[in-house]
Amino acid sequence: MGMSTSELLEFRANKDEFFGGSHQSPISHEDRHHWDGLNYFEPNETLSLRLEMADGDRSILSTQTSDGQARTYLRIGQISFEVDGQPVTLTVLQTDGDNDLFLPFRDSTSGKESYGAGRYLDLELNEDDTVTVDFNYAYNPYCAYSDAFSCPLPPVENWLQVPIRAGEAIYH
Repeated sequence: MGMSTSELLEFRANKDEFFGGSHQSPISHEDRHHWDGLNYFEPNETLSLRLEMADGDRSILSTQTSDGQARTYLRIGQISFEVDGQPVTLTVLQTDGDNDLFLPFRDSTSGKESYGAGRYLDLELNEDDTVTVDFNYAYNPYCAYSDAFSCPLPPVENWLQVPIRAGEAIYH
């Protein structure tokens, strides 16, 4: 598949501009005055993947949110791949009645190099039924920037023991 670094950098620049300038930005007004963009891991081609997705059992997953609510998803599939030679499997979720594939995860950088509660990745389903899983686009939930948001926490089955050094890093 081959990741386009220039596309990724353009995506990041646009996001930084949105966060720094938009009224819809989750960044506080005060923080935006000395805004110099989000922190990112270096582009990492080994974490830009195209994977088969095994069918999930479509069971309901109820996950806690950052503010103590519960949110429900369907376990729509599973993806398996290797990070630094370690095999890992993650559960792909879908909001009921929504076709978007959602992958919340934690990894061994969480709380150190990346946001403690984990990060999110939106997946794309390809025509051949594979999914594009590009961790370079992994992003922090809005809760990383403000307590005003309610964000689903990654389920325990998506807590990885390996580092995913790609995408957005810790904010502060």
